[in-house]
Amino acid sequence: MSDRRPDPPNATIAALLDELADLYELDGAVVHRVLAYRNAAKAVREAPRSVSALTREGTVTELPGIGRTLEEKLKALLETGSIPALEKLRARIPAGLIEMTRLPGLGPKRARRLFDELGIESLEALQAAAESEQLRDVKGFGAKFEASVLLAFASGIAERPAPRMLLPKALDVADGIVEALRAHPAGDRVEVAGSARRQADSVKDLDIIATAHGDDGPRALLAAFAELELIESCSAPGENAARGRTHTGLSVDLRVVAPDQFGNLLQHFTGSKAHNVALREAAVRRGLHVSEYGLLDDATGATHRCATEEEVYELLGLPWIPPELREDRGELAFRTADDVPRLIAQADLRGDLHCHTVASDGRNTIEEMAVAARDRGLEYLAITDHSATHGFGNHVTADDLRRQIERVREVDARLDDFTLLVGTETNIGTDGQPDYPDDLLAELDWVVGSVHTSFGMGERAMTERIVTAVEHPLIDAIGHLTGRKIETRPPYALDVDAVIEAAARTGTMLEINSAPDRRDLDDVHARAAAAAGVRIIVDSDAHRTSTLGITRWGIATARRAWLTADQVANTLPGAQFAALRKRARSGAGR
Repeated sequence: MSDRRPDPPNATIAALLDELADLYELDGAVVHRVLAYRNAAKAVREAPRSVSALTREGTVTELPGIGRTLEEKLKALLETGSIPALEKLRARIPAGLIEMTRLPGLGPKRARRLFDELGIESLEALQAAAESEQLRDVKGFGAKFEASVLLAFASGIAERPAPRMLLPKALDVADGIVEALRAHPAGDRVEVAGSARRQADSVKDLDIIATAHGDDGPRALLAAFAELELIESCSAPGENAARGRTHTGLSVDLRVVAPDQFGNLLQHFTGSKAHNVALREAAVRRGLHVSEYGLLDDATGATHRCATEEEVYELLGLPWIPPELREDRGELAFRTADDVPRLIAQADLRGDLHCHTVASDGRNTIEEMAVAARDRGLEYLAITDHSATHGFGNHVTADDLRRQIERVREVDARLDDFTLLVGTETNIGTDGQPDYPDDLLAELDWVVGSVHTSFGMGERAMTERIVTAVEHPLIDAIGHLTGRKIETRPPYALDVDAVIEAAARTGTMLEINSAPDRRDLDDVHARAAAAAGVRIIVDSDAHRTSTLGITRWGIATARRAWLTADQVANTLPGAQFAALRKRARSGAGR
């Protein structure tokens, strides 16, 4: 039998490369190095074959973003179980610095400056420095930043027991662990539970449920978990559970159970808490008591252990409920499988109505974006570069947009079985007006209106601003409506219900922006909008070809919003979608 250590799965390698990028950024590395590791992590994550196998074959550099330097790091990982550069950075950079970067206004560079100048290496030390008025004297910070830190602690933002992690990054860690445990000789069924399984915006920890082969299987699997490269520390494994902590501070709980109890544990630890509380209350009315150990029948005294979740829900008189719906928002009213919405899937999307090219702040050309979208199986794509007042420096003037129209038409004419739409993401001014003249907008196929400036307006003014844009006859959709950045920036002060009413009245579509740190509209607002008759679109907002696939996260939000494919406009074929645009219904424009 070979003594060679098991090869790490792609998800593990991607998570390690992402961690390298985080630590290099904290270490003050040039931005190109940080981006190189982030791009490499993405390439590994999306690789169709085992990156470990490609490394052993000597062909891993054929993957985009993987050069000779990264190849050497991957070889070291396979040979030794670790990446030397990563170990050196972990030893040099306190783990608390990563936790500090979750505070609003405190990115890696600023966190590192506080560490260098004041020795601050944890949230606790940051709070103490703010309370003793040390932050105001650091160049580039000042009394205003110091006050914002104190406010963050006073409001509880900074006092969470563990940092919350955006879903994609958390799933990278989870997938790496799950793949490794499934590959272990003792591994049998292994699944992610918790908020990650419910596809929440962010997670504070990970729950993993497993079964194992053989009498000693649970102990062997728990021991293997403790030895994973992703795990920084691990509690002494018990009979069937262990708690680990990753190098980035994410807590991971592993529970190994008997096969006939797997469904009970998976259901219980998937949650949510509100769903489980409601489920227990409903069960009591049926003479049952639900717990992670099984369903206790009051009448017989017997405890029903379930190998699958379907059995759990069936015993409670319910159909299986998709994890994304388990938030106690009416899902317990389902009585048969036909009552459960047939939730949208990423494969249902036929078009993408929001992306950027080198004309503004994108990284690829019109043709490159179009070909990449077609290769992903889409039928149409709208090019929507930023308008002249979006505030980020790269923009398309009115004259530039006229030339862009010609370029898009030329590319469209060359593409077979694919439609390329020319559009814009026009900035919505404080008066609610787009920043291009109407006669120019009328030449386009598609217009997304978004707020990119003056975020601090009061609720009434911001609502009037966006409702005015919604009522504009040439603005087809509103992008990332509330402007939130998950875990870092709250939504604008905005009456979303008023915007939804206006969108329903005018036939304006509302976007679920799929950027992992946006997912905006959120699931609650998206569900309310769809219920009001508003057409939803799920867009990538891609700034390069490699991010066209992030509609996965927008679809996750749509599923949490109970949306079916029928409620999302860009699941329609191109001709049917085109008929829904304002200009098509009014006869304005093309």
